[in-house]
Amino acid sequence: MRHALSVDASNLPDHGWDDPARGTLRWKTLHSGDVTGSNSLVCGIAMMQAGDHFALHRHAQPEVYFGLEGEGIVMIDGQPHRLAPGIALFVPGNALHGVPEVAAPLRWFYTFACDSFDQIHYEFAPQPGAADVRQP
Repeated sequence: MRHALSVDASNLPDHGWDDPARGTLRWKTLHSGDVTGSNSLVCGIAMMQAGDHFALHRHAQPEVYFGLEGEGIVMIDGQPHRLAPGIALFVPGNALHGVPEVAAPLRWFYTFACDSFDQIHYEFAPQPGAADVRQP
């Protein structure tokens, strides 16, 4: 796409995983080739409520989280990283990462350098006593 594109997040639907074992967070996709016809970047806003979690997972694409509201801990390759308004976290490609649980609402902007959200193949870490959960 070679022209500017404006998207109003307040007019977008929330999305979530079909399997709550992957996470109970919700997100809004702002830009993605499969939705907006844009290319080169995928971005959106992730939203968690108190008690929500985002299971440990990995994907080939590096990712950036930028805190918008609230505070939480993002685990990246076994290390805790604080996420809060104004904090940007770089998540390397294939790093195992997730948000174990939040005590209060948390929102962050996320972005990937790829054309479309459907190009991001999430591989979730097995949970104790559960089979390996992978997104096709």
